[in-house]
Amino acid sequence: MEVYDIIIVGGASAGLTAAIYAARRKLNTLVITKGIGGQELETNNIENYPGFLRISGVELANRIFEQAVKSGAQIILDEVVKVEDTDEKINDKPVYAIKTASGKTYKAKAVILAFGKTPRNLDVPGEKEFVGKGVSYCATCDAPLFKNKVVAVVGGGNSAFEAAHILSQIAKKVYLIHRREQFRAFEYLVERVKKLENVEFVLNTVVKEIKGDITVKSVLVENVQTGETKEIQVDGVFIEIGSYVKTDIVEGFVKIAKNNYIPVDKLCRTYKPDSDEIKPGVFAAGDVTDIPFKQLVVSAGQGCVAALQAYNYLHDLGETIFADWSKSL
Repeated sequence: MEVYDIIIVGGASAGLTAAIYAARRKLNTLVITKGIGGQELETNNIENYPGFLRISGVELANRIFEQAVKSGAQIILDEVVKVEDTDEKINDKPVYAIKTASGKTYKAKAVILAFGKTPRNLDVPGEKEFVGKGVSYCATCDAPLFKNKVVAVVGGGNSAFEAAHILSQIAKKVYLIHRREQFRAFEYLVERVKKLENVEFVLNTVVKEIKGDITVKSVLVENVQTGETKEIQVDGVFIEIGSYVKTDIVEGFVKIAKNNYIPVDKLCRTYKPDSDEIKPGVFAAGDVTDIPFKQLVVSAGQGCVAALQAYNYLHDLGETIFADWSKSL
């Protein structure tokens, strides 16, 4: 079996940026990811990424993807289900195994964990049954499928209001369902959506069930103050209630904090389970780490750091700093 220099788990801004830098350093680089783009696909307009006054999340993800491929990274679309230690070593360095949902196993001398966050579920009857049949977690991806239809957006944060705004331009009617009267979204987003004539707010309300036959037909909701229930006829439900870090694939492999984030040091190095000892050759970058600022530019920066330090690790350079254009490379 081929042993890669480095395998990157995740194909969003952190993982793809890491791929660019690793491939540019002539490392045999493989990216394994369930999809390209991650959380950035949920944002229609990105206005705080350096170099772009405004760009859609889809376009930015595609540009970084193309750059990673042109740099020489190999990208495989598959879902990683486990990252494990092996008994193998190459030049006294451990070899790690990455197992995927398709039943394949890949091996590498260094690993970058950059699989980000997973959208939260409502966990109500009908949700799983209608995923892809009217239930969606990405308005940017699926909004065009609901032209002139009636949809519901569930949530009260920035992603929910972004979704409502996107859908208002495509759907005939948008219900924004939120369990409280107050919102976590930025005030300017709230005010922008409030001005839209085809958006109706359904507040102090939770979704109890998603109904349909072949596709979604309605949502059953309950007012949390009065206990009153009613059924709202919709063609689609966009669930925008945040996300969480799903670290079960690295449980027992690296140290995991109580909040499920992966702790890293300044060089994006991870730690051995339940220890403060560095895990050799294993790095993490992006939203999966314990860095507090969950922004695209931060994720990209961490991806760069992780890749450059992985290069140093593989070449026994310690914490040596090299410019990317250094002739010594």
